[in-house]
Amino acid sequence: VIPPPVIHIESYSEDSISFSLKMTTNIKVSGYVVNIYWTFDTHRQEKRTLVIEGEKSIQKVANLTAHTPYEISAWAKTELGDSPLSFVHVVTGGTRPVSPSLKAKAINQTAVECSWTGPRNVVYGVFYATSFLELYRSPHNSTTSAHNITVLVQRDEQYLFLV
Repeated sequence: VIPPPVIHIESYSEDSISFSLKMTTNIKVSGYVVNIYWTFDTHRQEKRTLVIEGEKSIQKVANLTAHTPYEISAWAKTELGDSPLSFVHVVTGGTRPVSPSLKAKAINQTAVECSWTGPRNVVYGVFYATSFLELYRSPHNSTTSAHNITVLVQRDEQYLFLV
């Protein structure tokens, strides 16, 4: 039986998490697959996937949000097959940024100008969909470091926007 890998949180800050991966077996490991999950504003679950080569590994994941719960899951790729998943949870330090105040204004039937307030020198994600279900599961999205963006939409539809 292949055991799950051990995920150990080495350190964390307000915008990064460092963790190590190792196996407690003599089975040859060729690498790991790591998923980092977090929920954005209770509507949208985000995921970042890392494919890591080698047996032992210390990884640092940056560009995270302060005071946000993250779930890290990992499995090992071995000579005998894939291991079971292991999980850890960690909350980044610091104070969570204030949610931006979004305004969306139709420019014409297929373009919407979105603008918001918030800190400078960060990356914003703009998510939009025609229903809450679509907003959660598979929204359209764009990223920008500006405080506004024009998005193209389908005519004769109502949209929900989230930044």
